[in-house]
Amino acid sequence: MFRLAYNTNGLAHHRLLDALRMLADLGYEGVAITPDVGQLDPLEPSPRLVDDVRRWSEELGLALAVETGARFVLDPRRKHWPTLLEPDAADRARRVRLLQRCIDLAADLDASLISIWSGAAPCGSVGDRRGGPAASEELWRRLCDGVREVLDHGRERGVTVSFEPEPGMFLERPSGYLELCERLGADGDDLGLTLDVGHCLVTGDHPVGEQIRALRPRLAHVHLDDIAEGRHEHRLFGEGVLNLPDTLNALLETSYEGMAAVELSRDSHRGAWAAQESLRRIQAALGRSN
Repeated sequence: MFRLAYNTNGLAHHRLLDALRMLADLGYEGVAITPDVGQLDPLEPSPRLVDDVRRWSEELGLALAVETGARFVLDPRRKHWPTLLEPDAADRARRVRLLQRCIDLAADLDASLISIWSGAAPCGSVGDRRGGPAASEELWRRLCDGVREVLDHGRERGVTVSFEPEPGMFLERPSGYLELCERLGADGDDLGLTLDVGHCLVTGDHPVGEQIRALRPRLAHVHLDDIAEGRHEHRLFGEGVLNLPDTLNALLETSYEGMAAVELSRDSHRGAWAAQESLRRIQAALGRSN
């Protein structure tokens, strides 16, 4: 069975070690850590904290993954800037270096995986939008070049790199991820898929259970959240249109054994309650799916 986890971007007001203990006490089996300026800064990680997180996680029986979606870690004014798609090579290199540092951090934490995304194109172009104009080959080239550098470093450190399609970014949909893998050639074989089930509801890639079944050979990491009215706002299960029993059942049917991490990045103000309530609703849904 998959390992149920929680993303620390929904516990931004908790000390990381406190979050580990709380999630283990609640019954979670993994933690998706989002290194951020207030939690294990990926640019200046404290060696003592890294050692403590690795040791505590092992003692608590928690698997770890590293998420790379911190909003202002590279620029205090611009969210998620710079990306792998910037016109300036030096800006793109800053993002690559951050992702490589996250790989190093994952290796030091004994986390087997990091999750990345494309970022938004400066011109607003989307590479995998239904019926839209084709994106420029230059944008695809920048993305492929950057991902190759990240994959090379992941192979050196023994860390899997997984790619997440994200609404509003250059690659929004699973189809974009598959095209990226094709464009990467042999390198694409090493790029896993991070599937956020809520994103599928934003981009119209549903039913979610069918997406999981179709994409299972590439599936390396899963994010769990609900979506209402097609808006890209992560919500608690039951507050949107996600068929949670079918989603979980698809993970079970396909023998997915990776991490499925609840991601509620807007709920840190009630993070402890949200983590407990999410687990309760998942357990209820698992009962209905059996």
